[in-house]
Amino acid sequence: MSLSSQQRDEARSELIFSLNEKPPIGQALVAALQHAAAIFIGIITPPIVVAGALGLDSAMKSYLISMSLLVSGIATFIQCRKIGPVGSGLLAIQGTSFTFLATVTAIGLWAKANGATQPEMIATIAGTALLGSVVEIIFSRFIPLLQKIITPLVSGIIVLLIGINLIAVAMRDIGGGTYIYNVLPEQFGSFQNLVLAAIVLFSIIFFNRIRNKWFRMGSIFFGMLVGYIVAVVLKRVDFSSIGSLSLLTVPIPFKFGLKIAGPYIIPMMLLYLITTVETMGDLTATSMISGESVEGELYMNRIAGGVLADGVNSAISSCFNSFPVTTFSQNNGVIQMTGVASRYVGFIIAGFLALFGIFPIVGGLFSVIPYPVIGGAVLVLAGTIAAGGIRIISTSVLNRRGVMIIAISLGMGIGVILIPEILQYFSPFFKSMFSSPITTGGLVAIFLNIVLPRNMQNQRVSKKPENDMMGQQEL
Repeated sequence: MSLSSQQRDEARSELIFSLNEKPPIGQALVAALQHAAAIFIGIITPPIVVAGALGLDSAMKSYLISMSLLVSGIATFIQCRKIGPVGSGLLAIQGTSFTFLATVTAIGLWAKANGATQPEMIATIAGTALLGSVVEIIFSRFIPLLQKIITPLVSGIIVLLIGINLIAVAMRDIGGGTYIYNVLPEQFGSFQNLVLAAIVLFSIIFFNRIRNKWFRMGSIFFGMLVGYIVAVVLKRVDFSSIGSLSLLTVPIPFKFGLKIAGPYIIPMMLLYLITTVETMGDLTATSMISGESVEGELYMNRIAGGVLADGVNSAISSCFNSFPVTTFSQNNGVIQMTGVASRYVGFIIAGFLALFGIFPIVGGLFSVIPYPVIGGAVLVLAGTIAAGGIRIISTSVLNRRGVMIIAISLGMGIGVILIPEILQYFSPFFKSMFSSPITTGGLVAIFLNIVLPRNMQNQRVSKKPENDMMGQQEL
């Protein structure tokens, strides 16, 4: 059962600008800034974490951050523009993927243990990722053949788990961020952090409910701006780090060359298959909140093009010695909150990201946003994504089979968030992979949708009228 015409009309009625409409430049800039603010920290965090784990110097760390932003801009343009079969043609934003973080770090440490220099470590990561991206590129061509497996029920479960996972991320940011959570737990959840997040949250609600479309379109940006100003007044923003940033970073393809880590080829390929599931969920949510269908030929072509873009963009990222990219979930919440689903806004977002990458000092203003300010905004976005997942699920026939799939998938997915220790005896690779509720719950949903018998109950019900009719004929 597909998203009904009435539901699509309702979704479109809530939009200010639909998928193929071009907003005036001023309004488009406001919408684009909100997307950039929502994902900036998410894009730069993986290179920061990898650089710290590998012991890279500040120059290499700065270069990796710049390339991550630049490639995210290129990837976002391709995903929104749709070049031939590559891209979804939706307002889908791409950035550095967290899914690959543990494996990327492991590859760098493996190269380091074998005597590699810093450039050689990055070259080994990039080469292995480039080889693995071929898997996602090939797999994307078979997605239209999987319509009976990738149903609205499965897609809705994955989208719901994406929202739930983001809620956990938002709450950690509200408390002070991952570093405070892990290293300084006594400072986590301080009253000041909670107040900052609450100011952002209520500001977003206030601006979003104003009838003026400028305020609704800019509700997230204005809400975060209010929180940013309050944080500056409270001396929670450190601008000193901006002064140390370089004015210009020149992108050079294959700057460090390419090498391959043999033991990590298969794990890397598996991760590309896993991220395919997440991308399918993200793009399904984007289609739904854009008032587009989440079933049928057009939908499947969009999903296939989006997954293909994921693989192609990750290959491009490797060419710039950066890390794999994927679609970001937060932006679906931005679309729903602002009412702007125009893919042309994606072109401006792509320009912003590329600008941040080439001119690091510009992006530095985003990099010092306190985590509670980000967390307050992400909490709203995460909730809207989760609600979108429920909405997609509601388009399916929820018989005993459907309820069973939902129950087990959500149980497994949420379970690994609540009790992560359940995976303590797994290898580091599988532990990092299945610690994601999206991966665990999504794979379970796909597996159950394949193996559980279909329509058994419907077949029994359909036989009853036939028997009754035969009885009447006999009478």
